[in-house]
Amino acid sequence: MLSKNRIKYIRSLALKKQRTADGVFVAEGRKLVSDLLPHFSARYLAATRQWFDDNPQLASRLPSDCDVVTDDELRRISAQETPQSVLAVFGQQTDDTPLAEAAAAGLCLMLDDIQNPGNLGTIIRLADWFGIRHIYCSHATADVYGPKTVQATMGSLARVHVHYIDLEQGLSALRDSGTPIYGTFLSAPSLYEAPLSRHGIIIMGNEGNGISPAVASHVTRRLFIPSFPPDAPTGESLNVAIATAIICAEFRRRK
Repeated sequence: MLSKNRIKYIRSLALKKQRTADGVFVAEGRKLVSDLLPHFSARYLAATRQWFDDNPQLASRLPSDCDVVTDDELRRISAQETPQSVLAVFGQQTDDTPLAEAAAAGLCLMLDDIQNPGNLGTIIRLADWFGIRHIYCSHATADVYGPKTVQATMGSLARVHVHYIDLEQGLSALRDSGTPIYGTFLSAPSLYEAPLSRHGIIIMGNEGNGISPAVASHVTRRLFIPSFPPDAPTGESLNVAIATAIICAEFRRRK
């Protein structure tokens, strides 16, 4: 049986302040927990007896602190409407790969104040799909370890490193490096006609305001995703995660 203190603590991890203080995050669901166990240090795990019986191959990766729980107990600690057999508390990972190093080695993404956790999680999944291993976020971007973001990554958090940095400072350091810095704008050359490189930084802006003027001043190659046909009435803009998918797909198609 879960103690009241255990229930209270796991619920408290819904707050960024508590997650940051303890350096942990919560993941739920059979596939997500299984994907993360080989890559993150598990601090605690609660699962139904059926989950333990169905996953003997994971025994060596389980933390010493585990509880067998009922479906009702799992609902008491879960942030999901329909809990899926298992919940784990993992230690957060740190990766100090400098922006310059990641951008020189290949493509990396930069997120300028992305607010929606679902968008952030989807972008992490996209980065994983297209082989982009580093994402650099502004400090105002949604928390990668928030419950909604973690769930939206569908396990891709295991393979994509997410950094929080001062974007202007990071970009200023690249001023004389010749690193291509791409950004999306409503007035720019078409993505499908512009030259694209094998390495560099792709900046995606805030859902409502786009790339901030301060960050935009560092962009060296502007891109525009055209609608079709060009003169037909259409929506005002694309969702940032969808725009990221289109851009990453075109970079990979070319290279």
